[in-house]
Amino acid sequence: MELVGKVVQLGTLIEGSSPRGPWKKQELIIETIEQYPKKICLICWNERVNEANGFFVGQTIKAQISIESREFNGKWYTDVRAFRFDLDQPEMQQPVSQQPLPPMNDDYFASDNGDDLPF
Repeated sequence: MELVGKVVQLGTLIEGSSPRGPWKKQELIIETIEQYPKKICLICWNERVNEANGFFVGQTIKAQISIESREFNGKWYTDVRAFRFDLDQPEMQQPVSQQPLPPMNDDYFASDNGDDLPF
């Protein structure tokens, strides 16, 4: 699948190691470009993290994604993994700011009604 959206925010970098070697993971928040825009959290792994760090707020990107769900303790969790990025019409884009993307804080998806859903 392909998503096109404007970069909103970059999450906190998480690094670790496994029997297969070191890894890194980071979330990239984009907002779709449509009549009713939606914010989507893309999960970036390893070399995609380096690419995501090169984007600026307001930049329009195309992301090739895969969607995967898994069950853990009776609950289902879904990841939207980015496996390729392309700039959408890079010659027409001007950066909104040259500042690095703002980090997400822990309550970015927190809700006021006491449940753990972001909406």
